[in-house]
Amino acid sequence: MPRGDGRLSHDLDPQRPGPQDACGVFGVWAPGEEVANLTYFGLYALQHRGQEAAGIAVSDGSGVVVYKDLGLVAQVFDEPTLASLRGHVAIGHARYSTTGASTWENAQPTIRATSSGTTIALAHNGNLVNTAELQREVAERGLGTDGSTNDTSLVTMLLASRPDLSVEAAALEVLPRLRGAFSFVFMDESTLYAARDPHGVRPLVLGRLERGWVVASETAALDIVGASVVREVEPGELIAIDAEGLRSTRFAAPEPKGCLFEYVYIARPDATIAGRNVHAARVQIGRQLAKEHPVDADLVIPVPESGTPAAIGYAEGSGITYGAGLVKNPYVGRTFIQPSQTLRQLGIRLKLNPLRENVRGKRLVVVDDSIVRGNTQRAIVRMLREAGAVEVHVRISSPPVSWPCFYGIDFATRAELLANGLDNDGIRRSIGADTLGYVSLSGLIAATEQPKTRLCRACFDGEYPIELPVGNLIGKHVLEGIGRRVANHSADEIGSAEQLVPQLDSFGDLKPSATTNRP
Repeated sequence: MPRGDGRLSHDLDPQRPGPQDACGVFGVWAPGEEVANLTYFGLYALQHRGQEAAGIAVSDGSGVVVYKDLGLVAQVFDEPTLASLRGHVAIGHARYSTTGASTWENAQPTIRATSSGTTIALAHNGNLVNTAELQREVAERGLGTDGSTNDTSLVTMLLASRPDLSVEAAALEVLPRLRGAFSFVFMDESTLYAARDPHGVRPLVLGRLERGWVVASETAALDIVGASVVREVEPGELIAIDAEGLRSTRFAAPEPKGCLFEYVYIARPDATIAGRNVHAARVQIGRQLAKEHPVDADLVIPVPESGTPAAIGYAEGSGITYGAGLVKNPYVGRTFIQPSQTLRQLGIRLKLNPLRENVRGKRLVVVDDSIVRGNTQRAIVRMLREAGAVEVHVRISSPPVSWPCFYGIDFATRAELLANGLDNDGIRRSIGADTLGYVSLSGLIAATEQPKTRLCRACFDGEYPIELPVGNLIGKHVLEGIGRRVANHSADEIGSAEQLVPQLDSFGDLKPSATTNRP
């Protein structure tokens, strides 16, 4: 049964959602602790990364139990359920679907038993790009199916397909064969494992408890359970934690390409990525915006909440007063009750309302994190003008989003991306703003304090650091038989991402493959 999903920052327009977040993963090995409760609170801290489903797997040493369902963490779990999940090792997952539909079967953690009696549970943040290849291998080896249609289940099946090997040894065999973005937490009856792809696209951090260890997608999840940050799980690293302690093994040489969009939007502002506080990075992006796109105005306002840090930075950099101009209803998530046509025309007023006294007669700078389709910004500009704003200048704390993501963020298709078909002035006219300014890619990169070569910038510049498969569709529904195969195209015929654009646009939500770099 569909149900509302609470406080969402990305979904101001229920009919036209913005970029959907990556998933959140959490794992804990802590004998003597209530590991299910720790995992619950860790997932609660990661709720912003996925709101479709949640699940926890727990082991007491004799067997692995998984409890999962569709909905928010607080909707899926209650005190009696958590009390029944006893053990010393646990993993958890908060899901937004990037491969496979939003169904119970695709909720995580996934679970699979080996013929030798070992049980493996696994949770995944990211997206593989050789999913079709893995599916063929699973089918050819007759490994069976559990009704799921996601890449995570395929990995779990492959890990469980070698009963002659330990889970750790099986992982060292399987992980090098995976292509794409993955931050895994997985477990058997006695051991917690964590692994990160060689490019480290999605974040994963290691923390220390007084009586154990924690791994999580973001440092904020460590904070909430009282764990101290030890370090990031390194790209290409497999960690195993059991009664013998912590072991680290390299399964691939590191080639860091951390997701740049984490700094813009996905991560919590209180998270730290590669040593850089996300809130500080976003404030710096705002200062850079003020330097690159100054304007005479009376008030700087954010689009809550994702635009707030950059708006603070813009106000600091420009000397223009910072203030509130839009109020968000924090209790309205996606609505599954369709409004009447009259209410539908109100659009995002269900979620945002202007502070008329603050904006009337003012020249406004409105700061937001990104423009995808432009629907939200268009509605906000109109709303502010109706509330009496005399000028509306839009400033965006990321460059134009022109390319889809294949590594764990579910953007719109390229055909729907506003920046794909319009130049800056065309976008400005489309959303109705007086002026429009995006931060430069170089300015955004500088704010992260990371070198350009260590960041994935594909959604901004089309340069995909992990090669995408030629001749296969890749996308959310590739395992459900919805995808249509790109037939009779050799690598020479396809050639580049840009050449593939007409095909990509024609498939709607389905995203066919491309080669590594935009020419």
